[in-house]
Amino acid sequence: MKNMTEAAPMVEKAIAVTPAQAAASRLKQRYAAERRFKALGISAIVLALGFLALLLVTILSNGLTAFVQTNIRVDVTLDAETLGVDPVKPSADALAAANYGQVIKNAMYKAFPTVESRPERRQLAALVSSGADVGLRKMLVANPSLLGSTQSVWLVADDDVDMAMKGHITRTAGAEGSRLTDAQLGWLDALEKKGDVAKKFNTALFTVGDSREPEQAGLWGAVVGSFFSLSITLLVCFPLGVATAVYLEEFAPKNRWTDLIEVNINNLAAVPSVVFGLLGLAIFLNFFGFPRSAPLVGGLVLALISLPTIIIAGRAAMKAVPPSIREAALGLGASKLQMVTDHVLPLSMPGILTGTILGMAHALGETAPLLMIGMVAFIVDIPASPLDPSAVLPVQVYLWADSPERAFVERTSAAIMVLLFFLGMMNVVAILLRKKFERRW
Repeated sequence: MKNMTEAAPMVEKAIAVTPAQAAASRLKQRYAAERRFKALGISAIVLALGFLALLLVTILSNGLTAFVQTNIRVDVTLDAETLGVDPVKPSADALAAANYGQVIKNAMYKAFPTVESRPERRQLAALVSSGADVGLRKMLVANPSLLGSTQSVWLVADDDVDMAMKGHITRTAGAEGSRLTDAQLGWLDALEKKGDVAKKFNTALFTVGDSREPEQAGLWGAVVGSFFSLSITLLVCFPLGVATAVYLEEFAPKNRWTDLIEVNINNLAAVPSVVFGLLGLAIFLNFFGFPRSAPLVGGLVLALISLPTIIIAGRAAMKAVPPSIREAALGLGASKLQMVTDHVLPLSMPGILTGTILGMAHALGETAPLLMIGMVAFIVDIPASPLDPSAVLPVQVYLWADSPERAFVERTSAAIMVLLFFLGMMNVVAILLRKKFERRW
């Protein structure tokens, strides 16, 4: 009896909850769950944007300084005897092979006449880049009449001097781990007070190829190599991809073989890119004997990577064309080939072009397959054709990131910025094409 008495209030309480109240309680719980899910989604987006912002800020902070280069102004005397050329009528070959390094050293010694010991003279000459003679050589070869005169020229500073001027390494005398000696810091301060040290736009970054010296390294060789590779990729994968998409979507019979081909194409889009590099190494290099590190081989390998993307995008674009377009063309007497080439393909071309550009952008950022075919070699010369050895932008980033010098850190970030710029431009073109030619049925 006691247990029944205690349970009676609970029964009355349970009976007191009406169906409307129960429904309101469940609705409140669903709304609360929806708010939690929405908060989690917003938090994930904010977190992702935060990581993206951190990445971009890191790249920009490290890479923006690469677009300027420290230069030192010196008065060089183009003495024929020091250069080792004929003072009356020097030949172009003699001027190109002249001893410009000694001319630069003499100019630095003249700027600081109190420096006499050999160790200090070596340190003084080290303020200027070992490749600074290139600009001097070009100037004299272009204008031989300057021989025998004294010219005030701006020479590229050494990478340690450049890093010190940009604040990446300390300029405090006696600091532990300083790359510059106290004497070098003093000379640098003296040159700066005279106005003979300045930071100028780094044109070499966009006009020359790679170099072992950070201050002399440029991206132009990798840019040209990427252009050749992507040109080969486009010439190969666009016609093959469009033709394959047209056949599978419009002409191929629907049977187990075409189903197998479709499954394999979809699977190829998910295959790791390094596998395509191994395929290119086995076929294009070992079997066909194509030149190693050439944009021709790189373009063919990247074409294999881009083909599945273009085929899938092409088929999706053709599926979006309404069946009434096909039926109307066939009803007016057009053949199936005319129906495809005159109606379906032009209407689906915006989607095909968008997929092609996105596939090309994907190919531009690939590194692993190009490493497998030997495009990781140190290449100084600018490639003149797709058969010449070359690097590409992502491989150049990889090479510079592996270099120990501090100056290559900013070069690496600058190369990433250039690569992201090209990728962004390709995606912008894809969006504009889609917006311009998109049709809603």
